[in-house]
Amino acid sequence: MKMRIESDYIGKMEVPEEAYYGVQALRGQENFLITGRPMHPALISGMAIVKKAAAITNAQAGLLPKNIAEAVLVACDEVIEGKLRDQFILDAVQGGAGTSANMNANEVIANRAIEILGGEKGDYTIVHPNDHVNMAQSTNDVYPTAGKLAILSLLPKIMIQLRRLEEALERKAVEFDDVLKMGRTQLQDAVPLRLGQSFRAYKHMVKRDIVRLEKVQEEIKCLNIGGTAIGTAINVSPFYLSHIVEEIRKVSGLDVIHAEDLIDATQNLDGFVAVSSALRTCAVNLSKMSNDLRLLSSGPKTGIGEINLPPRQNGSSIMPGKVNPVIPEVISQMAFLVIGNDITITMAAEAGQLELNAFEPVLFYKLFESIQALEGAVKTLTDHCILGITANRERCAELLEKSVGVVTVLCPYIGYKKAAELAKASLKNEIPVRVLVQEEGILKSEELERILSPTSMTGEALHVQAQ
Repeated sequence: MKMRIESDYIGKMEVPEEAYYGVQALRGQENFLITGRPMHPALISGMAIVKKAAAITNAQAGLLPKNIAEAVLVACDEVIEGKLRDQFILDAVQGGAGTSANMNANEVIANRAIEILGGEKGDYTIVHPNDHVNMAQSTNDVYPTAGKLAILSLLPKIMIQLRRLEEALERKAVEFDDVLKMGRTQLQDAVPLRLGQSFRAYKHMVKRDIVRLEKVQEEIKCLNIGGTAIGTAINVSPFYLSHIVEEIRKVSGLDVIHAEDLIDATQNLDGFVAVSSALRTCAVNLSKMSNDLRLLSSGPKTGIGEINLPPRQNGSSIMPGKVNPVIPEVISQMAFLVIGNDITITMAAEAGQLELNAFEPVLFYKLFESIQALEGAVKTLTDHCILGITANRERCAELLEKSVGVVTVLCPYIGYKKAAELAKASLKNEIPVRVLVQEEGILKSEELERILSPTSMTGEALHVQAQ
């Protein structure tokens, strides 16, 4: 392999002649053998978007020569389109607050621009990674800005899947609206409800998650770009400072804004914690729902068995005919991952000191992972579970009839004490409450039927009255 010699503050180093990355990226690659995973593609695109917007703005300010700016723009566009990705050689988790990542981008873009201008890679007299590509920038405003652009590009994909899940749950709520079943508290029989009501409750839960994620996107839209090293905008022209965010909006198509206080926005990462918190809350909700689905489908003959989950695969290598609730299981595992990531993100944000937080690399690594895991999990849950759920109507009716929970609805008519006596007798003698009431002649048949009707027991009458 032919090599070229590049140098930095540390010293000289051999770089593969055909490489678009340079000495600083290569040094970072050697230093950070951490996860074995590369930087996220959305983060790489985010850095290229920032570099493109900066080149345009600096050229408009008359600070970056036109021919260099044009070559840099072409190089940035190629990176944004997904080219040259193999030249981003750094581990996702790295020391230096993202400096190696920023320099990796600077070097790749500079060397591609050099090539476009007819020069040889590594000849930084033509296009310099720091002086030209990184003009008016610092890692400390480029890297967090790129991370926010990445998050803003990834979150809408979750929203699409959550809205599909919301629609699927509403569809099941309508389908199961006439299925009366026993509700349970603390895993014990409580009072009746309709199966459709359970699924509509899940729908509203997901709807809240959508609202939370929509709100946190507003925080992520605030950029510290232009603040450079610590937010004081050192080495930045007034024109650049007042135009860079506008140019990022044009290049990215995202409705981003300048942070009100660039020093605050450079050193504090609470916006990322807010995103992670919303993701964690959503994951917790989905796992809770998955726990319910596993319980309600348990058995199917020796458990609750009120619903049937779509069979997806063999459940055992030794037990023929066994089918497990693999989709709800994987949703819970996703929740464990997101919750663990949230702790890492929280600690990374807390660990910042004075004018900079050096721990954004691991924060981004875990935040991107949470976003993508949640997106995939929601799609899987909708497509491979929710849409295929069926109600075991006969089982719901059977368990409801055997339960003493229906006695609660009789309390206003016969009193708590008498209702408790009926419940005790029903459990002891295994006689349905309805039958005991009829045998003792406590209520007339017509009145009993009215009281024990689905609309009376599940709150529908109150709903109609409220309307």
